[in-house]
Amino acid sequence: MLDILGNSSFHQCDGLSRRSMLQIGGLAMGGLSLPQLLQAEAASPKQLNKHKAVIMIYLTGGPPHQDMIDLKPHAPADIRSEFEPIETSLPGVQISELMPGLAKRMDRLVTVRTVVGSDGRHSSFQCVTGQRFASQPQGGLPCFEAVVSKLQGPVHPAVPAGIDLFMKMEHLPYNHPGAGFLGAAHQPFQPQGESKSSMTLNGITVDRLGHRRELLTTFDQFRRNVERQRASASLDPFTEQALNVLTSSRLADALDLEKEDPAIRASYGTDDPHALPYSSKGYKAIMSKFLLARRLVQAGARCVSATFADFDWHSGNFVHGRKVIPLLDQGLSALIDDLYRHGLQDDVTVVVWGEFGRTPKINANAGRDHWTRNTFALLAGGGMPVGQVIGTTNRYAEEPIDRPVHFQEVFATLYRNLGIDTDHATVTDLNGRPRYLLDPQFRPLPELV
Repeated sequence: MLDILGNSSFHQCDGLSRRSMLQIGGLAMGGLSLPQLLQAEAASPKQLNKHKAVIMIYLTGGPPHQDMIDLKPHAPADIRSEFEPIETSLPGVQISELMPGLAKRMDRLVTVRTVVGSDGRHSSFQCVTGQRFASQPQGGLPCFEAVVSKLQGPVHPAVPAGIDLFMKMEHLPYNHPGAGFLGAAHQPFQPQGESKSSMTLNGITVDRLGHRRELLTTFDQFRRNVERQRASASLDPFTEQALNVLTSSRLADALDLEKEDPAIRASYGTDDPHALPYSSKGYKAIMSKFLLARRLVQAGARCVSATFADFDWHSGNFVHGRKVIPLLDQGLSALIDDLYRHGLQDDVTVVVWGEFGRTPKINANAGRDHWTRNTFALLAGGGMPVGQVIGTTNRYAEEPIDRPVHFQEVFATLYRNLGIDTDHATVTDLNGRPRYLLDPQFRPLPELV
């Protein structure tokens, strides 16, 4: 890890200081000389904004489809939601009254009501890799950010291809699974994360870092030291790759929400890390993650993943829903508006989903339990033909009666939107074996091509 010394008093909305945000480790970038980096930083922002990107919002714990996007108001009392359905901008399509913002924007969304293929694990793994957890190869299967980093590399040398905005959660499988066999070079960057090793550029403060001419000799000497360590196979890859961030303010600026238009920032809602009764375990509804994701893809990130709240409501389903679902509605609505405001609706794909759905039957504790036979996904942007609903469930939202959509079909669509052909693209595992990104029978959703 490379620590940039500084005395800035700026803190992120979740209490992280600017300094902690600049502790750099595990960046998916190759080494360039300082002049090359400065030349790249001067590249046209307009050009950088036109790369393809994905923002994934993982709804930790399994969201209740019956209370959000697939209400069954005529079902028996022990099945139907307490929430009323409301009309949307799509004629004949209704969603929960707790989602009025998204109801107005349904013409900019794709709602998949029939996602199947869950492996039933209380984990982020399937949502972040597209694969079932069983039969892991040596080193583990890579997350989609690592795959994209490997196949496409960074858009800008100072911004990692993949960025991980996950919360640190008490239930460990909820946390990000990482780069797997693709290794540390493609590990998604965590803005508040730690590296395996630490190195401080002694005497260099944030103020002095701005005087790049003065620092050129220092960095050149450091690079010569890096080359000597590489030759002896003792170089920690985190340190070499972090040079790219140290010589640019691009990533730090993207993470600095003080640089955002206050009106736009307000549209995403106010962060309250303690808004949820279970926030002490790491399950938080941080509204600014939606905004950070947009700023990061604008800065050059190809993939940004974030977690939002926790939906594992075995009790108090409707009490929790009244608090959490409106927050999701506000954050996602603001993100969709931002895509169109910045002309990113054809280049940035948003996907929102969880690892499984919830039981149709409400239990004795007014909760819904785990349900693997059906869940949902919301998608936006990506140049897709939005304003449609895919799939229909039976009368109790138990399972699809038409158009079941597998997790891997959604992933095939995401990869296609990034320009990756899953019929041919492979990544090589630790045994030298090329592996396809998805099972061959799964293709991009024809409705979205």
